[in-house]
Amino acid sequence: MKTPRYSVIVPVYNRRDEITELAESLLGQTERSFELVVVEDGSTEPCGDIIEDMCRRGLDAKYFFKSNEGRSIARNYGMERASGSYFVFFDSDCVIPPDYFRTLSNVLDAAPVDCYGGPDAAHESFSDTQKAINYAMTSFLTTGGIRGGKVRLDKFVPRTFNMGFSRAVYERVGGFREMFSEDIDMSTRIRHAGCGIGLIREVPVWHRRRVDLRRFFRQVYVFGMSRITLRLLYPDSLKAVHILPALFVLGCIALILLSVFVSWWFIVPLVAYFLAVFFGALLATRSLRVAFVAVPAAAVQLGGYGLGFIRAWFTKILLRRGRDEQQEIMMRKGK
Repeated sequence: MKTPRYSVIVPVYNRRDEITELAESLLGQTERSFELVVVEDGSTEPCGDIIEDMCRRGLDAKYFFKSNEGRSIARNYGMERASGSYFVFFDSDCVIPPDYFRTLSNVLDAAPVDCYGGPDAAHESFSDTQKAINYAMTSFLTTGGIRGGKVRLDKFVPRTFNMGFSRAVYERVGGFREMFSEDIDMSTRIRHAGCGIGLIREVPVWHRRRVDLRRFFRQVYVFGMSRITLRLLYPDSLKAVHILPALFVLGCIALILLSVFVSWWFIVPLVAYFLAVFFGALLATRSLRVAFVAVPAAAVQLGGYGLGFIRAWFTKILLRRGRDEQQEIMMRKGK
């Protein structure tokens, strides 16, 4: 059998429905120069039967079951057993457009790069909440567009919902570390190793993200906390755009208090901002329902991230608690 060019590595933990949809989208690719490597990370609801069925239908796939140790170690486990010369990473809640690998091959053949990342978007079949969350995560009004495939306010950092790098990069840099924001850490290590990193806008994925605002809040809260951990690991990694959600939280509190105790006019800037979010979402999605949900989604995205950032900054920077954790991280899987 011909050695695949790409090894698609996906860690899974109790995600049967998601892995089914992901595998179906891979089965429908117009170019099949890849293998799928699924690493079940100690799930109580394994998906081995799903992968076996996909193999019978013609998908080149491998399935491994291991004890639960975290998604980073699961990815490393998959890379150790992969056959391709290029490793590609998707989250299990992604759906891959049919021409993804054909387009990727054309781009890499024309302009090879050691590591790449692509944008994510919402598919038309996603729920209104998922579309609103996608808008909140990719809009310039909420994140500066840094996750939406636009030009970043700082250097581009691939994320594992849509990321790839060569086997040579893996051999040089090592595997993922088991930590929050492990993909940012990996991208930073790749850049520090002198490897080239590129954004390939032509290969987006459809990313379902969280299905409700409560779970979305928990996710972005962790993102905010992990930004401080990354700052402890890489002191020059903290940029102005990462601090903005914390300033947003503090600004909201100040404006609300001033509007209550001084003058209601102080609430006007906050109202104007969320009106801008509403009309921005309306223009982007052409849906009133999505636009209405985008307002609380934006509040959750900025508020959750900002609160996580403030808490971690207070405990780890001011109180210096848990500051040795970065040393522990450095000792885990990866160099």
